[in-house]
Amino acid sequence: MQNNITVVINTRNEEKNIESCVVSAFLLTKKVIVVDMESTDKTTAIADKLGANVYSFPPSNYVEPARLHAINKSKTDWVMILDADERITKELAREILSLNGKSTHYKISRKNIFGQYTWLKHGGWWPDHQIRLINKKYLQDWPKRIHSSPKISGDMGYLKNPIIHYFHGDLESMVEKTIVFENIESDLLHKARRHASTPIFFRKYFAELYRRLIKGAGFLDGTVGIIESIYQAYSKTITYLYLYEKNRSL
Repeated sequence: MQNNITVVINTRNEEKNIESCVVSAFLLTKKVIVVDMESTDKTTAIADKLGANVYSFPPSNYVEPARLHAINKSKTDWVMILDADERITKELAREILSLNGKSTHYKISRKNIFGQYTWLKHGGWWPDHQIRLINKKYLQDWPKRIHSSPKISGDMGYLKNPIIHYFHGDLESMVEKTIVFENIESDLLHKARRHASTPIFFRKYFAELYRRLIKGAGFLDGTVGIIESIYQAYSKTITYLYLYEKNRSL
Protein backbone atom coordinates (compact mmCIF):
# COMPACT_ATOMS: atom_id res chain seq x y z
CA MET A 1 0.00 0.00 0.00
CA GLN A 2 3.00 2.30 0.46
CA ASN A 3 2.89 3.74 -3.06
CA ASN A 4 -0.91 3.81 -3.12
CA ILE A 5 -1.74 5.99 -0.12
CA THR A 6 -1.83 9.74 0.52
CA VAL A 7 -2.10 11.54 3.85
CA VAL A 8 -4.42 14.57 3.61
CA ILE A 9 -4.31 17.31 6.24
CA ASN A 10 -6.72 20.25 6.52
CA THR A 11 -5.38 23.36 8.24
CA ARG A 12 -6.20 26.86 9.41
CA ASN A 13 -3.48 28.75 11.34
CA GLU A 14 -1.66 25.64 12.55
CA GLU A 15 1.96 26.81 12.48
CA LYS A 16 2.54 25.34 15.96
CA ASN A 17 1.37 21.87 14.88
CA ILE A 18 1.96 21.44 11.19
CA GLU A 19 5.66 20.47 11.21
CA SER A 20 5.25 17.59 13.68
CA CYS A 21 2.07 16.50 11.88
CA VAL A 22 3.69 16.36 8.42
CA VAL A 23 6.82 14.65 9.75
CA SER A 24 4.64 11.96 11.33
CA ALA A 25 2.74 11.56 8.03
CA PHE A 26 6.03 10.84 6.27
CA LEU A 27 6.30 7.70 8.41
CA LEU A 28 3.49 6.31 6.29
CA THR A 29 4.04 7.84 2.85
CA LYS A 30 5.89 10.60 1.03
CA LYS A 31 2.60 11.66 -0.55
CA VAL A 32 1.27 14.33 1.81
CA ILE A 33 -1.34 16.94 0.88
CA VAL A 34 -2.17 20.00 2.97
CA VAL A 35 -5.38 21.83 2.12
CA ASP A 36 -5.22 25.14 3.95
CA MET A 37 -8.17 27.42 4.65
CA GLU A 38 -6.33 30.72 4.05
CA SER A 39 -4.11 30.71 7.12
CA THR A 40 -2.68 34.07 8.19
CA ASP A 41 0.34 32.55 9.91
CA LYS A 42 3.25 30.43 8.61
CA THR A 43 1.31 27.16 8.21
CA THR A 44 1.58 26.91 4.44
CA ALA A 45 5.21 28.04 4.31
CA ILE A 46 6.23 25.37 6.80
CA ALA A 47 4.25 22.64 5.03
CA ASP A 48 5.67 23.61 1.65
CA LYS A 49 9.24 23.66 2.97
CA LEU A 50 8.79 20.15 4.37
CA GLY A 51 7.75 18.85 0.95
CA ALA A 52 3.98 18.60 1.30
CA ASN A 53 1.75 19.57 -1.62
CA VAL A 54 -0.17 22.64 -0.46
CA TYR A 55 -3.56 23.77 -1.79
CA SER A 56 -5.94 26.52 -0.75
CA PHE A 57 -9.61 26.34 0.20
CA PRO A 58 -12.05 29.07 1.34
CA PRO A 59 -11.97 29.53 5.15
CA SER A 60 -14.53 27.92 7.43
CA ASN A 61 -14.98 27.68 11.20
CA TYR A 62 -14.96 23.89 10.92
CA VAL A 63 -13.14 21.42 8.74
CA GLU A 64 -15.87 19.33 7.08
CA PRO A 65 -16.48 21.61 4.05
CA ALA A 66 -12.84 21.06 3.01
CA ARG A 67 -12.61 17.30 3.68
CA LEU A 68 -13.86 16.07 0.32
CA HIS A 69 -11.84 18.69 -1.55
CA ALA A 70 -8.66 17.51 0.15
CA ILE A 71 -9.39 13.86 -0.57
CA ASN A 72 -10.07 14.59 -4.23
CA LYS A 73 -6.66 16.22 -4.57
CA SER A 74 -5.01 12.86 -3.93
CA LYS A 75 -4.15 10.57 -6.84
CA THR A 76 -3.89 7.31 -4.89
CA ASP A 77 -6.62 4.78 -4.14
CA TRP A 78 -6.18 5.11 -0.39
CA VAL A 79 -6.24 8.24 1.77
CA MET A 80 -5.40 8.72 5.43
CA ILE A 81 -7.17 11.67 7.09
CA LEU A 82 -5.06 13.50 9.64
CA ASP A 83 -5.74 16.69 11.59
CA ALA A 84 -2.93 19.10 12.36
CA ASP A 85 -3.02 18.27 16.08
CA GLU A 86 -2.73 14.53 15.39
CA ARG A 87 0.31 12.32 14.87
CA ILE A 88 0.89 8.98 13.14
CA THR A 89 3.14 6.62 15.09
CA LYS A 90 5.64 4.12 13.68
CA GLU A 91 3.43 1.28 14.94
CA LEU A 92 0.33 2.65 13.20
CA ALA A 93 2.24 3.24 9.96
CA ARG A 94 3.52 -0.36 9.95
CA GLU A 95 0.03 -1.70 10.60
CA ILE A 96 -1.49 0.29 7.74
CA LEU A 97 1.24 -0.72 5.30
CA SER A 98 0.67 -4.39 6.14
CA LEU A 99 -3.08 -4.33 5.46
CA ASN A 100 -4.46 -6.73 2.87
CA GLY A 101 -7.25 -4.41 1.78
CA LYS A 102 -10.22 -6.61 2.70
CA SER A 103 -12.13 -3.62 4.13
CA THR A 104 -13.01 -0.47 2.18
CA HIS A 105 -12.45 1.83 5.17
CA TYR A 106 -11.09 1.63 8.68
CA LYS A 107 -11.75 3.22 12.04
CA ILE A 108 -8.71 4.21 14.07
CA SER A 109 -8.76 4.95 17.79
CA ARG A 110 -7.42 8.26 19.05
CA LYS A 111 -5.19 8.56 22.10
CA ASN A 112 -6.43 11.93 23.35
CA ILE A 113 -3.67 13.85 25.14
CA PHE A 114 -4.67 16.84 27.28
CA GLY A 115 -2.15 19.69 27.49
CA GLN A 116 0.61 17.64 25.80
CA TYR A 117 1.07 15.34 28.78
CA THR A 118 -2.02 13.52 30.14
CA TRP A 119 -3.69 10.64 28.28
CA LEU A 120 -7.41 10.69 29.01
CA LYS A 121 -8.35 7.02 29.32
CA HIS A 122 -11.79 7.60 30.84
CA GLY A 123 -14.77 9.94 30.57
CA GLY A 124 -15.67 8.69 27.09
CA TRP A 125 -12.32 9.73 25.61
CA TRP A 126 -11.03 6.26 24.83
CA PRO A 127 -10.99 4.57 22.37
CA ASP A 128 -12.66 7.44 20.43
CA HIS A 129 -12.78 5.57 17.08
CA GLN A 130 -12.80 7.72 13.94
CA ILE A 131 -13.01 6.79 10.25
CA ARG A 132 -9.63 7.90 8.96
CA LEU A 133 -8.39 5.36 6.40
CA ILE A 134 -10.50 5.24 3.24
CA ASN A 135 -10.40 3.57 -0.15
CA LYS A 136 -11.54 6.43 -2.40
CA LYS A 137 -13.27 4.06 -4.81
CA TYR A 138 -15.96 3.49 -2.19
CA LEU A 139 -16.28 7.04 -0.83
CA GLN A 140 -19.69 8.47 -1.69
CA ASP A 141 -19.79 11.79 0.18
CA TRP A 142 -18.59 13.76 3.18
CA PRO A 143 -21.49 15.98 4.34
CA LYS A 144 -20.55 19.61 4.91
CA ARG A 145 -21.87 19.61 8.47
CA ILE A 146 -19.83 20.01 11.62
CA HIS A 147 -18.74 16.67 13.13
CA SER A 148 -20.23 14.76 10.18
CA SER A 149 -18.96 11.32 9.12
CA PRO A 150 -18.13 10.23 5.57
CA LYS A 151 -20.55 8.05 3.65
CA ILE A 152 -18.70 4.97 2.38
CA SER A 153 -19.91 1.71 0.89
CA GLY A 154 -18.43 -1.68 1.67
CA ASP A 155 -17.09 -3.24 4.87
CA MET A 156 -15.50 -1.29 7.71
CA GLY A 157 -12.50 -2.55 9.66
CA TYR A 158 -10.71 -1.48 12.84
CA LEU A 159 -7.01 -0.89 13.37
CA LYS A 160 -5.22 -1.80 16.60
CA ASN A 161 -2.79 1.10 16.90
CA PRO A 162 -4.04 4.61 17.68
CA ILE A 163 -3.47 8.10 16.36
CA ILE A 164 -1.93 10.44 18.94
CA HIS A 165 -4.25 13.44 19.38
CA TYR A 166 -3.04 16.56 21.24
CA PHE A 167 -6.57 17.88 21.42
CA HIS A 168 -6.48 20.55 24.15
CA GLY A 169 -3.36 22.60 24.56
CA ASP A 170 -4.65 24.83 27.34
CA LEU A 171 -7.86 26.17 28.87
CA GLU A 172 -7.77 29.40 26.88
CA SER A 173 -7.72 27.60 23.53
CA MET A 174 -10.46 25.27 24.76
CA VAL A 175 -12.77 28.20 25.48
CA GLU A 176 -11.99 29.83 22.14
CA LYS A 177 -12.96 26.64 20.28
CA THR A 178 -16.12 26.29 22.35
CA ILE A 179 -17.30 29.76 21.36
CA VAL A 180 -16.96 28.83 17.69
CA PHE A 181 -18.19 25.23 17.69
CA GLU A 182 -21.10 25.61 20.09
CA ASN A 183 -22.34 28.65 18.18
CA ILE A 184 -22.44 26.47 15.05
CA GLU A 185 -24.18 23.65 16.94
CA SER A 186 -26.77 26.09 18.29
CA ASP A 187 -27.46 27.31 14.75
CA LEU A 188 -28.31 23.75 13.71
CA LEU A 189 -30.60 23.33 16.72
CA HIS A 190 -32.21 26.68 16.02
CA LYS A 191 -32.96 25.70 12.42
CA ALA A 192 -34.44 22.45 13.73
CA ARG A 193 -36.70 24.51 16.05
CA ARG A 194 -35.34 22.94 19.23
CA HIS A 195 -36.42 24.42 22.54
CA ALA A 196 -34.21 25.95 25.25
CA SER A 197 -35.18 26.88 28.82
CA THR A 198 -33.81 27.10 32.35
CA PRO A 199 -34.66 23.45 33.20
CA ILE A 200 -32.95 22.33 29.98
CA PHE A 201 -29.79 24.27 30.91
CA PHE A 202 -29.52 22.39 34.21
CA ARG A 203 -30.45 19.05 32.67
CA LYS A 204 -27.85 19.33 29.91
CA TYR A 205 -25.13 20.40 32.33
CA PHE A 206 -25.67 17.72 34.96
CA ALA A 207 -26.38 14.95 32.42
CA GLU A 208 -23.09 15.60 30.63
CA LEU A 209 -21.20 15.95 33.90
CA TYR A 210 -22.59 12.61 35.08
CA ARG A 211 -21.81 10.94 31.75
CA ARG A 212 -18.21 12.12 31.72
CA LEU A 213 -17.24 12.22 35.39
CA ILE A 214 -19.24 9.40 37.00
CA LYS A 215 -20.51 6.95 34.37
CA GLY A 216 -17.39 7.35 32.24
CA ALA A 217 -15.16 7.45 35.36
CA GLY A 218 -13.41 10.63 34.24
CA PHE A 219 -12.29 11.15 37.83
CA LEU A 220 -9.86 8.25 37.39
CA ASP A 221 -7.75 10.52 35.17
CA GLY A 222 -7.14 12.78 38.15
CA THR A 223 -7.40 16.55 38.15
CA VAL A 224 -7.21 16.79 34.36
CA GLY A 225 -10.01 14.26 33.98
CA ILE A 226 -12.18 16.22 36.39
CA ILE A 227 -11.41 19.49 34.61
CA GLU A 228 -12.26 17.96 31.25
CA SER A 229 -15.53 16.50 32.56
CA ILE A 230 -16.63 19.85 33.98
CA TYR A 231 -15.57 21.60 30.81
CA GLN A 232 -17.59 19.26 28.58
CA ALA A 233 -20.66 19.87 30.74
CA TYR A 234 -20.05 23.62 30.43
CA SER A 235 -19.61 23.29 26.67
CA LYS A 236 -22.89 21.39 26.28
CA THR A 237 -24.71 24.05 28.30
CA ILE A 238 -23.23 26.91 26.26
CA THR A 239 -24.86 25.42 23.15
CA TYR A 240 -28.30 25.74 24.74
CA LEU A 241 -27.58 29.20 26.12
CA TYR A 242 -26.79 30.30 22.57
CA LEU A 243 -29.93 28.54 21.36
CA TYR A 244 -32.04 30.35 23.95
CA GLU A 245 -30.72 33.70 22.76
CA LYS A 246 -31.36 32.85 19.10
CA ASN A 247 -34.89 31.63 19.80
CA ARG A 248 -35.67 34.91 21.57
CA SER A 249 -34.62 36.85 18.47
CA LEU A 250 -37.43 35.35 16.40
